[in-house]
Amino acid sequence: MISNWLAATLGRRNIHYGWVMVGVTFLTALISAGTVGAPGVFIVPLQKEFGWSTAEISSALSIRFILFGLMAPFAAALLNRYGLRNVTLTAQLIVVSALVLSLGMTEVWQLVALWGVVIGIGTGMTALVLGATIATRWFAARRGLVVGIMTASVATGQLVFLPLLASLTERFGWRLALGFVCIALGVSALAVLLAMRDRPSDLGLRPFGDEGTTPLPAPPVSHGSITGVALGTLRDASKSGAFWVLFATFFVCGASTNGLVQVHLIPMCLDFGIPQVQAAGLLAAMGIFDFFGTIMSGWLSDRYDNRYLLFWYYGLRGLSLIFLPFSDFSFFGLSIFAMFYGLDWIATVPPTVRLTAQKFGPERANLVFGWIFAGHQLGAGTAAFGAGLSRTVYQNYLPAFFIAGALCVFASLIVLTLSRQPKPKPQAAMA
Repeated sequence: MISNWLAATLGRRNIHYGWVMVGVTFLTALISAGTVGAPGVFIVPLQKEFGWSTAEISSALSIRFILFGLMAPFAAALLNRYGLRNVTLTAQLIVVSALVLSLGMTEVWQLVALWGVVIGIGTGMTALVLGATIATRWFAARRGLVVGIMTASVATGQLVFLPLLASLTERFGWRLALGFVCIALGVSALAVLLAMRDRPSDLGLRPFGDEGTTPLPAPPVSHGSITGVALGTLRDASKSGAFWVLFATFFVCGASTNGLVQVHLIPMCLDFGIPQVQAAGLLAAMGIFDFFGTIMSGWLSDRYDNRYLLFWYYGLRGLSLIFLPFSDFSFFGLSIFAMFYGLDWIATVPPTVRLTAQKFGPERANLVFGWIFAGHQLGAGTAAFGAGLSRTVYQNYLPAFFIAGALCVFASLIVLTLSRQPKPKPQAAMA
């Protein structure tokens, strides 16, 4: 297989195959980010073509966000049972099928069924849980940095896809732009098929940074039901106050990012006379800042108290959201917002994953993080629908941004209630 040959070639150069896993997952998440973020570009074209209201379109996106999150703990169980490659390929097939079918939709219920239910389930089968699984399974050192790199792919996906999709939509219509996303997903699926492996032991390796000499055996596969494994994890984790703090803060994270800004920033900018392509460029600028901010967050989370990192991330995000209505939507004001908001768009993920692994152990980290991520997407779904409803009822998005900002300030305070963990020690390992 290509993966065996590549692992042997890299091994002779003292490069661990885990970094190939990071690269493949980065590509997969990057293209998935384009898929998840695309509806923000399509809201206005769908309104013009079909006459659907913002609230109707937002309801489909809200369902997608919620299912995207609720699938996460079950996705972790699926990944553990059936393997990373099999589950990822199945998820991509589901998403592509729904996107192709949606090219012919004419009714709002079809939008809800395809973009809401099917794509929500398909994208939720991997989500951030895939990255967390690879970080904890393939890496004994630099886990925070790895999570930061893979999470930054979301920002890169916005940087690469949203301006391009906005331009394609403006010139050729939303269907051609959606077709482009399908082709990109096909490229990602090919990379997964050729290079993704389940565990280091499949290639005769130990995790990166593990100084042992023999491959770690794969843990015995649980033959219990996927639902039973996921719900059993929730039952056990819910007895810990740390779980509920992380769940609540990640709920706020989703409400203040994916559900609000990713979906509604472009149509809100249109309300203030900013063209769609320029608004998509604003999201791309945030993506640039977030790409570096999230990787830096991963580096910092390996070295400093993750509670204080989250305190600053949520606090600064909240202040930037509260500032936005006072920016007059001028070039200068929006640039300031893009910089401060973009730097910690998803910088919260590496510290949250590390805190989850510290509190619940590396073997159960992906399952517990799946439920915490479900909170993230419940927040995203709530904000996606709530902001759309605000726009429909009040003809204004600004109340939603004020509320999200206040929630971020609240999250920055409650994260400090977590008990202190030992300071992470940098570990030396081969590159």
